[in-house]
Amino acid sequence: MHIAEGFLPPLQCALWFAASTPFVIHGAREVIRKAKESPENKMLLAAAGAFTFVLSAIKLPSVTGSSSHPTGTGAGAILFGPPVMAFLGTVVLLFQALLLAHGGLTTLGANVFSMAIVGPWCGYAFYRLVRRVNGPAWLGIFLAMAVADLATYCTTSLQLALAFPDPVSGFAGAVTKFLGIFALTQIPLALAEGVLGILLFGFLGRVVPHELRRLGVLSSKNTGAEKEASHA
Repeated sequence: MHIAEGFLPPLQCALWFAASTPFVIHGAREVIRKAKESPENKMLLAAAGAFTFVLSAIKLPSVTGSSSHPTGTGAGAILFGPPVMAFLGTVVLLFQALLLAHGGLTTLGANVFSMAIVGPWCGYAFYRLVRRVNGPAWLGIFLAMAVADLATYCTTSLQLALAFPDPVSGFAGAVTKFLGIFALTQIPLALAEGVLGILLFGFLGRVVPHELRRLGVLSSKNTGAEKEASHA
């Protein structure tokens, strides 16, 4: 999913940087605020960033000739909200570009927009929807993780289609082509990430249940959902 160095036109790189910067600045302020709220938040913020770093660094070959990887951004969005992931995701992508040659510096704004902004917000929207209708906790977690993953790849497909429109069918044809390369093969991986999210929060529910309740992930008003998450 990470768009490689020099793969986008300079003007589009600048525009994606401009679009991402306000979210990242707001996210940095949220990280500082959350860290000051409670010492325990610092540990979970670090865990959310590390989880995203590890998952998004795993590159798996796909049948379409590209590569795929999980994103892990849904976990941090569930714990602290999507704004936090804009900053944490930027740190992750910056380190990956510098240390792993995964993504690039000129394309950092575009990669941040897809993985650290659109992905977390889309995943969090599904998580809140499930919570609003009093759905089971495991379903909200599953959808948040899976949708955040898939939405990232759909956004990347749109970004590449803008940069490389099809000579015949233009932007629409390019979107179809890139969605077929990236998003279609990402569906099984997104579903697997959803299952991994359930296991992750099941572990956290056993280790730090009080912290999940404090953050509103486990609600005392929905004991059935709470038991499902903590015993996943």
